[in-house]
Order: sequence, then structure tokens, then C-alpha cells
Amino acid sequence: MNLKRLSPLGGAAKGARLIAVASALLAASALAVPASSAATTVEARATAAQLAVADQAVRGADVPGTAWYTDQATGKIVLTADSTVSAAEIAKIKKAAGDRAASLEIKRTPGTFNKLIAGGQAIYAGGGRCSLGFNVRSGSTYYALTAGHCTNIGSTWYTNSSNTTVLGTRAGTSFPTNDYGIIRHSNASAADGRVYLYNGTYRDITGAGNASVGQSVQRSGSTTGLRGGTVTGLNATVNYGGGDIVYGLIQTNVCAEPGDSGGALFSGTTALGLTSGGSGNCSSGGTTFFQPVTEALSAYGVSVF
Repeated sequence: MNLKRLSPLGGAAKGARLIAVASALLAASALAVPASSAATTVEARATAAQLAVADQAVRGADVPGTAWYTDQATGKIVLTADSTVSAAEIAKIKKAAGDRAASLEIKRTPGTFNKLIAGGQAIYAGGGRCSLGFNVRSGSTYYALTAGHCTNIGSTWYTNSSNTTVLGTRAGTSFPTNDYGIIRHSNASAADGRVYLYNGTYRDITGAGNASVGQSVQRSGSTTGLRGGTVTGLNATVNYGGGDIVYGLIQTNVCAEPGDSGGALFSGTTALGLTSGGSGNCSSGGTTFFQPVTEALSAYGVSVF
């Protein structure tokens, strides 16, 4: 499937100009390189109120292919621009920030932010492919969690591309704003509480938690299998275009490609997130965002098992 500019890792992404914002990242992803127009150093640390004003200004500039977050350690807004963002658009963002432009630290990342459609194994609906995140339960009822931009594309989900083996029926979906969805299993005995590692083995998931900056993580998805990296930021806002803005995402330097959407992000035996979107690929690397799984578990009143 074609990737779209600044769109989540999932099906037919809505193209349009966007911005991806973030509010609590590290200084930058391992793959990001400084733009030639990097912001100057701020002499006095910006206050929370001033950073909030700058954040709103960047969002209002509405430049596709950007993501940003507030780095609490430096008191700056770190803005990452993909390869589609021009120098003129960077200037537009700085102009929108006005006297708070010095609070911006601007970096570049290769590729473009995309939604990818295609825990970790392939699921199908509406002509699209995604990846199952985590199997969960509420009492004796079993469900599968995946990305909301995936569950938006169809109500009946299958485990094979010919759509002959039913996985289950969509029971909820939330995208944009959030990026999670839930599918009720047609056959509870088919729900496996583990994540497939794409080497013939599985990882048992025994709990769910919140990611932390610098944490080592792994992602399982049906296009590129098992991949690893680190968390580079938290509470990121990503504008996928066409009004598709998602808040509160985990930012990482883990790679992903179309079809990996919805797949599991985890550390050890702890579930952390659901693959949302990003830029780059697993040949050259990239930046990938994840919906925190704890939010989805709370929204649907389910738990991992």
C-alpha cells in the first residue's frame, strides 16, 4: 500500500497537509538531523505558559509532515520535520510562533510521516491489512486491540487475505484524536495472550504499563516482523492530515512500514502501545508513533491476559 504524507500506519490514509505535535520527548530521534535553520538558543528558560502559546502557534501553522513535543529537560519545543517540509514552511512555523520562535528546536527526519495499514500478526478488512496489537479480555469475553484508523475501515475482520476465516466484529473504534479500536473475537479460544516474534516463538504478555523516555522497546508487525529501538518522546501530537490529529502518542526510533499498523509495542512482558504511524522504513530507519495501550484498555474496560 502507498504511504501517505504524515498519516498513521494503516489503510487508505487521508492525504492532506498536517503537523505532528508532541509534548514531552527527548532531544531528538536517533535518525533525526538538524535542519539548516535550527532555532537559536533561548537565554531564559521559557515558562510552561509560553511553551503552550508556542505549541498552539505551531499547530495553527498547520504544516504537513511535522511533529512536535515539549522537552521538559530543556524547556523547548522540539519540532521534527519530514522530507516533505520545505524551508518556506519552516519559516511559516517560526513566523507563527512569533516572539516564542526561539523556544523551537527544529530537526529533520528522513522519509515522510505515514499511516500504515496492513499481537503482530496480520488481520484484514475492507481490502486493507493491519496488524493485531494485543488480545485482551473482559470477563469471559475476548477482544483484539489494534489501531483505530484500522478499525475505521471495516466492521468484520479476518485472519486471512481471502477473507474466509473470521477473526471477529468491530466493537469500538476511536480515530482521530485517539488511535485505538477493538474487535470482539468470534472464537474466544483463538485469542492468544502472547505476541508473535517472527522467529517461530512468542512473548507472553503479562501486564500493561506506560512507556518512559530512553526505554528499550520492541514492535511486532505483519510487514516487517520484530523490530527494536528506544522511546524518544512522550505525549506527542501528530497531525496526519485531513483533520486527522492524534494526541498523546509515544514517539520512538523504531522502524515500521505499511501493514504494521495496530501492531504491538512492548518491553519484556509489558504491553506499551499500538502502532499508529510514522516516517521512513526498515531499510533506512525512521520515526514511529504509538498509541499508549493503557488508554485503550481503560476506554474499553479490558485487560491483557
